[in-house]
Amino acid sequence: MENRELLEQHLQEIQVWEKDQKDLWFWEKLGRIPFKLLDKMTPAFLQNKIALLVDELGNYIQSGGKYLINEQAMIQKIRDHSSTQHIITISDIGQIPLEDMISLSDKLQNERVKFATVQGASTGFGGIFTLAIDIPMILGTALKTLQEIAIIHGYDPNDKMERIFIVKCLQFTSADIVGKEAILQELSTMNSSKKASDNMISQLQGWQEVFYTYRDQLGWKKLFQMIPIAGMVFGAYANKGMIQDVAETGIMLYRKRRIYEKLTELDC
Repeated sequence: MENRELLEQHLQEIQVWEKDQKDLWFWEKLGRIPFKLLDKMTPAFLQNKIALLVDELGNYIQSGGKYLINEQAMIQKIRDHSSTQHIITISDIGQIPLEDMISLSDKLQNERVKFATVQGASTGFGGIFTLAIDIPMILGTALKTLQEIAIIHGYDPNDKMERIFIVKCLQFTSADIVGKEAILQELSTMNSSKKASDNMISQLQGWQEVFYTYRDQLGWKKLFQMIPIAGMVFGAYANKGMIQDVAETGIMLYRKRRIYEKLTELDC
């Protein structure tokens, strides 16, 4: 059985993190300007390619599509690294100690950040032409990372509500102060009632909005990636930062949910 004092300590750490996330740096606001210019500079065929890839990603919310991960492989990985035996289903993972979840999450974050760094350098090599595929690719990586984080905390990404939660995590990462507060409020009521779940579905305005929010948020970083060869450095830096932020957000918000559920179990 989990120790209440330890759970509450971890919860306080998450609350401190949430407070720290509500600052929007001035350069991040400026970073949204360059892509108005980038739109004009990008050839039409590349913009069309991006649009097609984004539409494909949009199917994730409805059905998961090809972005659903191999859950059995992930369960086996968790089974191999957890102190808990007899892990058969995703729901079983929710019963493993929080410390195991933290260890697994940290390991996953490090792996995905390294992967994103290499990916960013590779797509940054070709400048503007490979930039057209870099953004959908990094969003795909972000989706898979968040799904794995969900499973580590005992939540099933096959569930449509979990996929909505995952997209909300993506939105939180790139939102401004007002947006972050609104998303935290939405997520806090996610499991409180069916009506709350319905409201969150209606508030989700589509994957394409998330895509453009991310594109704007990357701002100057991706603008520099348009430079062939030199774009390797900027691409690696930008993608590393994005996945690091996405993974951290997913870890904190999923950990918060699991802590509340464990505290509820202690009260029963």
